[in-house]
Amino acid sequence: MKKLLHKIIREDNFLSLSGNLIIAFLGFCGFALLARSLETEEFAQWVLFISGGSLVEMLRYGITNNGLVRFLSGASAERRDQFIGANVIISVLATIVIALILIVFKQIFSNTIANSSYALFFNWYPILAFVNLPFNNALVVQQAKMKYDKILIIKAINSGLFFSFLVMNTFYLKRSILDIILVFIGINAFTSLICILKSWDGITLFRRANKSTFKTLLNFGKYSTFTLIGTNLLRNADIFIISISPFGDVAVALFSIPLKLTEIQQIPLRSFTATAFPKMSKASLEMKTEKVKALFEVYSGALTYMFFALSLITFVFAKEFVILISGYQYLESSVMGIDIVSIVRILSVYGVLLPIDRMTGIGLDSINKPQINALKVLIMLSANIIGDFIAIYIFKSIEMVAVSTLVFTSLGIVVGFHFLNKNFSISLLEIFKQGNSFYKSLWLQFKAFRSKQATI
Repeated sequence: MKKLLHKIIREDNFLSLSGNLIIAFLGFCGFALLARSLETEEFAQWVLFISGGSLVEMLRYGITNNGLVRFLSGASAERRDQFIGANVIISVLATIVIALILIVFKQIFSNTIANSSYALFFNWYPILAFVNLPFNNALVVQQAKMKYDKILIIKAINSGLFFSFLVMNTFYLKRSILDIILVFIGINAFTSLICILKSWDGITLFRRANKSTFKTLLNFGKYSTFTLIGTNLLRNADIFIISISPFGDVAVALFSIPLKLTEIQQIPLRSFTATAFPKMSKASLEMKTEKVKALFEVYSGALTYMFFALSLITFVFAKEFVILISGYQYLESSVMGIDIVSIVRILSVYGVLLPIDRMTGIGLDSINKPQINALKVLIMLSANIIGDFIAIYIFKSIEMVAVSTLVFTSLGIVVGFHFLNKNFSISLLEIFKQGNSFYKSLWLQFKAFRSKQATI
């Protein structure tokens, strides 16, 4: 029994899932504390600060993130150091450029920004961008090395400290939104310092970079950057569009709650795709097309069944989830014509579609087709933006914004299948068969283990 538990704890999927469970649980609880303790306008400022920051993070790390993970799979030790060194230099240069753009933009539109809910983002994100650089680089490097235990430690430190502060702030300190952001920056700085001292971020390898690794990462990154930005916009475009609509900041705060609840559904997805991508990439580099196909079908099928169960829970208990995260204050928002419970239920259906959509993107990147994945995301993003404007300005409904999410995700699945089928034949039926086989295998292993225990 002890050996079995040790084996499970050391397994990549378990470590990846544990890390994401910790970050999601602490993030969920922290989000709930902020929703309950901040005024609606301040809470909207926090949502926009985090959403804007996430978008810029995708721009910074999209250049090298997926490329680094792909090309480190099966690379020699020397080649690994060269890729990591190139990643460090590229991410530093990208951070400088992005920070300068934000500063210039703030100077040009100073009055408009100062009087908007984006003021805190433009004032403080350029500082945060430099502070969390080693921290985020460490996450990328350790994922590429498949060191999920170290990722777990980094995430636990960062999220744990910030959550502890939010608990203290909610019940005792009662600090302002500005103070909360300053503490957030300080905690990121502390986490980055640990990563530097432990040499987890690979900063000392910058001298190993060469022209070849720069070219390889940038060639892959020019597509994967757009893909990651587009993927982030698919999650946050609704918030950005609502923020400039007649619905205003109150609607931003309202819609962010169903979005946060759907993150519960995505915990296994982030975890298992983080382990699926290196495996599929390695199989692709070794020209094992059938293995890539098999991995795609197993992960897609198993995750779809899992997500169906999670989405069913979210759908049935939508009202209770809203009360859990924000209390009763947002349930009373129906006077504005916004039914927050209905939005949660619509996005629960979206959760069922997520695994296959995400796995088609992972599949395209793993077979070195980042340009096709970028095209897929562009089509989805265009459909999402058009759908959002139709929902807000024609239907005048925030609920219809959630419905547009179902439309663009379904479109993404169709597009992804179309392009993957040009490399290896896949079908929904085979995906569900492989999902059944996966859980049947788990059940047989469990029965065998129980039988063995009974004979001891």
